[in-house]
Amino acid sequence: MQTGKIYKVVTIFLLLTIAITACSKKEKDPVGLKFTPTNYAQLINWQENAQFLAFQAFKVSCLSILKQPADRQMKGPAFAGTVGDWQKTCALVDDVEETNDAARTFFEGHFTPLAVTMDGVAEGLFTGYYEPLLHGSFEKSDRYNVPLHSKPADTITVDLGDFRDDLKGRSLVGKLVDGKLVPYANREDIVDGILDNKNLELLWVDDPLDAFFLQVQGSGRVRLDSGDMVGVGYAGKNGHVYRSIGRLLVDEGVLDPKTVSLASLRQWLTDNPDQQRRVLDANPSYVFFRLMRGVGGPLGSAGVVLTPEVSLAVDPTQLPLNAPMWLEASHPDPSDESIGDVAFQRLMVAQDTGGAIKGAIRGDVFWGFGERAENIAGRMANKGRYYLLLPNALADKLVGVSND
Repeated sequence: MQTGKIYKVVTIFLLLTIAITACSKKEKDPVGLKFTPTNYAQLINWQENAQFLAFQAFKVSCLSILKQPADRQMKGPAFAGTVGDWQKTCALVDDVEETNDAARTFFEGHFTPLAVTMDGVAEGLFTGYYEPLLHGSFEKSDRYNVPLHSKPADTITVDLGDFRDDLKGRSLVGKLVDGKLVPYANREDIVDGILDNKNLELLWVDDPLDAFFLQVQGSGRVRLDSGDMVGVGYAGKNGHVYRSIGRLLVDEGVLDPKTVSLASLRQWLTDNPDQQRRVLDANPSYVFFRLMRGVGGPLGSAGVVLTPEVSLAVDPTQLPLNAPMWLEASHPDPSDESIGDVAFQRLMVAQDTGGAIKGAIRGDVFWGFGERAENIAGRMANKGRYYLLLPNALADKLVGVSND
């Protein structure tokens, strides 16, 4: 790239950061985010719960943390500290016995639980996501004619935190046109074929709704006619803001906000095929994929394999990735909708993010693969709260600090 073009692009980036600051200051600078130190006795069912699965998930995060430069900022807000602040604790995980008691003792000895509140409110919304199953082929045919695209080479992702500290965790995605960064194509343009003939078709599937919901979930599995299963994972997105089509249909009065779920949303779209494109295109965000051979599961935004019922997606502008979090919430009963919700108290690890996961007290539980996971995740929209577990030294620094 020529120097003049670089200057133009950087200038555009800076102008965009100023515009973002002016237009969305309230969104990026949460008022009243508080962290209050507490003790493990205050965590409901902490002693009765099995912490070893979460310890294993945190150990996976530590494998990544220990490979990074110690002076690098942890993914998340400034209070997350440096990688080195976490490496001191991660260096101890290999010496922990593989038992629930040992895992519990490890967390109790090296982490401080912090109650998280926003403007004095501890509760927020917790949803679920899962790995859907699709049917597809590596070759296009009359049946398999809906493409899953790999990430185009001309996408440019700009980390705005590189330009200003108060924009850490925010990014822009676009492409260069005549030396200028412009928005990338939206969903409607991509579905209409703007990426055709670019050799970007990773796989072909047989249902546009399956392809859409795969993008919402971020990863999944595709069964081939041979019976083999191929994993596909998140590779990037087009940079457009995620818009909830469920919210759209609720606002239009066709779905009941009290009963809307993945199943009811899908059923309405199936029953109204003439409305599918209009509704799906209302969400301009589009996700690109990659094959996940030999990985062992979907990768979260923290760069580690996700653990069902332990990995949690959070807003990285508010909370640090790879941090343990004690969740007190509930989820729909997977076997009988008439039973109501089931209590869910669990030590989780923040290993992922999501386009719809915005806010300090907001989370998305990864439920894994299969019918049970789909049943729970598709209906989960429950109130809950969590406690952030930080290494003791970092927690001491954070006590009394807010993001006012």
